[in-house]
Amino acid sequence: MDLTSYAELAVRLVNSAETGEGHDDSLSNPDAFRALIADRADLHGQITHNDVAALRQLRDELTGIFMTAAEGDEPAAAERLNALLVRHPLHPVISGHDKQRWHLHLSDGGSVADRYAAGAVFGLTTIVTQFGADRLGICTLASCHGAFIDASTNRSRRYCSDHCASRANVTAFRARRRTAATGPASTAAG
Repeated sequence: MDLTSYAELAVRLVNSAETGEGHDDSLSNPDAFRALIADRADLHGQITHNDVAALRQLRDELTGIFMTAAEGDEPAAAERLNALLVRHPLHPVISGHDKQRWHLHLSDGGSVADRYAAGAVFGLTTIVTQFGADRLGICTLASCHGAFIDASTNRSRRYCSDHCASRANVTAFRARRRTAATGPASTAAG
């Protein structure tokens, strides 16, 4: 497994918050969390309300890291990540499965919340150390606060999803049409 794929856990956790547009909080209870990680067999196991509470706190801390990075404050983002690395120590193991070469995984010991936290923090740390904190972003659509990792070659990503990019484009198009429709009339009247 590509260890940077653990960074997706951080994005998923940050984006699990209620968005205010009719989306439910994906950390409202253990069943909601199980649905959030249904595609991640490595994170299946017993989860309690205390685990959900710990993950909600981690979500807030990870959101702060994405926001700090999006504001361009790399030292503060690194400091926050270092604090999380101390609180969520890593336990790497060598793994060989599915006829793949030997590679690293994070240990499947501990609670689901502990494994999720260690993976998410490690993933973000890997991105920041290999590519820079400026690869962590927050959607620039005013009604969205979704997190993303910018994997573009020129660091130009501005939106968390294609949906948000499309909404921004439609809004900009409509604004240009309104300006074009009212622009000549207002200059002719002046």
